[in-house]
Amino acid sequence: MSESSSTRTPTGDPGGRSSSATTPPEVPISEQPAPPAAPEPPASEKPKKVRPGDRIFQNLTTGAGIFVVALIGLIGLFLLIQAIPALQANKANFLTNHGWSTNDPANMSFGILDLLEVTVATSLVALIIAMPISLGIALFLTQYAPARLSRPFAYVIDLLAAVPSIIFGLWGILVFAPAIEPFSQWINDTFSWFPLLAPGNVSPSVRGTIFTAGIVLAVMILPIITSLSREVFERTPTPHIEGALALGATRWEVIRTTVLPFGKAGYIGASMLGLGRALGETIALAVILLIPQGKNFDWSLFDGGSTFASKIAANYSEFNNETSAGAYIAAGLVLFVLTFLVNFAARSVIGKKVD
Repeated sequence: MSESSSTRTPTGDPGGRSSSATTPPEVPISEQPAPPAAPEPPASEKPKKVRPGDRIFQNLTTGAGIFVVALIGLIGLFLLIQAIPALQANKANFLTNHGWSTNDPANMSFGILDLLEVTVATSLVALIIAMPISLGIALFLTQYAPARLSRPFAYVIDLLAAVPSIIFGLWGILVFAPAIEPFSQWINDTFSWFPLLAPGNVSPSVRGTIFTAGIVLAVMILPIITSLSREVFERTPTPHIEGALALGATRWEVIRTTVLPFGKAGYIGASMLGLGRALGETIALAVILLIPQGKNFDWSLFDGGSTFASKIAANYSEFNNETSAGAYIAAGLVLFVLTFLVNFAARSVIGKKVD
């Protein structure tokens, strides 16, 4: 009787377990753990707090950029409006005519083809001479010269950019042209069979020609190309240079395999900026270049002529008449667009390298 009662299972537990073993103890609400907090958003998704000073500076810089772009557009619009009356009164084709006759406002006949050719010819001569010299100077200052020599030498090169244009012009026509005259005459006599070196449309003394003007212009743009190229070459990653030297490369092989590939786009951009400077040079070329009478530019380096800028500067006395002045303003508009396109191309080359 007692044995059967001791083995009997408790009522209400079909599995034979007691209710005390299956029912968890109740925990007071105050002692229950708090639910996990929501994860914080990443730092990149957190709203950034912009300080008033940053907002003011951003607005000022944005406004300055918009102002510069608007100013350039207004200059182009002004040139176009002022040039329209002269273009309407022009009796020749503005883009293909070589002559320039604007003395009589009622019978004007002018074109920019001769001015465009002389401008491009002098600028290309200057660029062909200045580019290799600037490259050599920049590589010497950054890769070969010691610091005690490269810094003062770089300052001297940069100071050339501070010399006024009229000084270059006077030096070119009074000092450089007589000194180079025998060499120019020898080239003209020896290689006259080549069209670019054929006798020109100015006096046989071959002074005041595109050849002389191009060399002087090369000296003027030399500081720009050299300075910018030097800055680019100095930023060649040091690990690249050290790695090439560790592999046994010579100094020239380091330059050829690391420095030049890294700075090629910057060097081209600097050269194009120098070209933009050459296209707009005024006083020096107005002093050096001789203007032929009744003869057009025939693509000889020993020709004379006028560039856009020198033509405008040499004929400012005609600006008292709005119609005559409009012809020169139209030429200035073409120079404005040409220089803008060259500088835009330079910035595009540099921008591609940065990206």
